[in-house]
Amino acid sequence: MTTYAYGRVSAKDQNLQRQLAAFHEFGIEQQFIYTDKKSGKDFERKEYKRLLKRLRAGDLLVIKYIDRLGRNYDQIIEEWNRITNAMGADILVLDMPLLDTRTKTETLVGKFISDIVLQVLSFVAENERENIKQRQAEGIKIARQKSVRFGRPSFIYSDEFLSVAYDYKEKRISSKTAMRLLGLKQDNFYFHIHKLKQLNML
Repeated sequence: MTTYAYGRVSAKDQNLQRQLAAFHEFGIEQQFIYTDKKSGKDFERKEYKRLLKRLRAGDLLVIKYIDRLGRNYDQIIEEWNRITNAMGADILVLDMPLLDTRTKTETLVGKFISDIVLQVLSFVAENERENIKQRQAEGIKIARQKSVRFGRPSFIYSDEFLSVAYDYKEKRISSKTAMRLLGLKQDNFYFHIHKLKQLNML
């Protein structure tokens, strides 16, 4: 039997350290830990697929949170059943010890309790995500009513900015010099040059 672990965060700027620390504390070697930084909206995840190819009957898959298996109730239940029933592997959820299929097969009551807990927690995980989305939508709506602007802020072009841009257009200075004088990176510099041309200001 081999013990594997799977961790996931939804975005590249989110941190996996809490999940990794839990796996290491459980005693899982680094070579058996698989992680993805991608949304859980589907299972098109590179490391997750690699993990499933190695997972065998009798192996143990450790995850820290139940919603690492998917983003909604149906996905979590489907994936849980695929791993435990179709593949014959076990699952342990570290933050909810009741979700441990290594013990649920010992008695009919144990299996019943584990399945019920899984159903409830999967529903709670999905419900909480929906609540978060609703709170975010309400916050944006309130902010807009208060005239809070979202997206790229408006940019006021100073005489100095226009002068440097004009010198660049007339090829009196290089783009590198213009970017240094304006304190802009390449993408921002060409964005503003293009915008000035659209506004017939250059």
